Amino acid sequence: MLIGFIINILTFSGPVLSQPPQPTARLVDSLIYPAEQNFRNARMLTRGGDNAEAYWNNASNSLVFQSNNPAWGLECDQIFVLDSSRLNIPAGGLGHLGQGPSSNAWTYEKPVMVSTGRGRTTCAYFVPGDERVVWASTHGQQDTCPPPPAPRPDRKYLWSIDAAYDIYLSDLKGGHLETLVASPGYDAEATFSPDGRWMVFTSTRDGDLDLYLMSWPERQITRVTSALGYDGGAFFSPDSKQLIFRASRPQTPPEVEEYQQLLSEGLVAPTRMELFVCNLDGSGLRQITQLGGANWAPYFHPDGQRVIFSTNHHSKRGFPFNLFMVNLDGSGLKQITYDPTFDSFPMFSPDGRRLIFASNRRNGGNRDTNLILVDWVDRP
Repeated sequence: MLIGFIINILTFSGPVLSQPPQPTARLVDSLIYPAEQNFRNARMLTRGGDNAEAYWNNASNSLVFQSNNPAWGLECDQIFVLDSSRLNIPAGGLGHLGQGPSSNAWTYEKPVMVSTGRGRTTCAYFVPGDERVVWASTHGQQDTCPPPPAPRPDRKYLWSIDAAYDIYLSDLKGGHLETLVASPGYDAEATFSPDGRWMVFTSTRDGDLDLYLMSWPERQITRVTSALGYDGGAFFSPDSKQLIFRASRPQTPPEVEEYQQLLSEGLVAPTRMELFVCNLDGSGLRQITQLGGANWAPYFHPDGQRVIFSTNHHSKRGFPFNLFMVNLDGSGLKQITYDPTFDSFPMFSPDGRRLIFASNRRNGGNRDTNLILVDWVDRP
């Protein structure tokens, strides 16, 4: 949540922060910048539109993601599945520099669409067993694409927290559709624990943007967080005992007033967020970053001791976004990507061999955001 963050990020005006020296923005015969020493064998899985939030199944051979690719007849985000046959792109495919767009080794065909094609969707994830997916959609109340937030005089960048979003369950072709989570407010951002016992999601059902836990398959819901502010984008640790998530924490009276006013309008400002960790019942809550700017899209490394995430804390005027890693105690901050544009939504495959993320790199100079698949080389 949410791909709209990508669409307008070039216009984001955040705090002016110091900029460390950047490696030369030069690509060697692939999608990998020279300083990106953790990456090998990069492949571009999509081309055109905005493609993001790609998440692995348990077998590490399929991805579910959202796209608004106009070449696929889409006006706003819908949910798709890429199976193993689509992930084994041959060397020299269109995702590799040096081969050129005339290469016929790979074509970007429309994959299987899971969602209904109505309304707007976000935040899909595989259900334990890899035969079903959950995803959030507005189609229960909206047949057409809801409009983005209207431009504001202050040019503040905002996310829409649409009350029409509910969480749905379907098979990998969109069949056997059922409503899984519905409340009068926003319900979205669902992910499952590796052990298959829990689903976490974000909801406004109690008046704020908090995390909730659903037992699986019993479907009993309990509240996890309660501090004022946006809690979202949660993922489980590899041992299924902890949650990593992004959060805003308004402190001063003006910050609290602004947050509550925006929330009443179905909006949230995502430009000041830090990463937090807690146990499944909300205990042991602690903040692991204090970087400033927008720190979001966190995901555990398979060792359970490190977290990869997207951030603009190192950027001038809030842009670009790059991937960083940090230890669970907040130490050992390390830059992973050196893209001069946008990298986010990283997720390790459960077997730890590959990383998927969304990026603006090599998009022809437009705002297209594509899925980049790399083999992961763990380095200290």
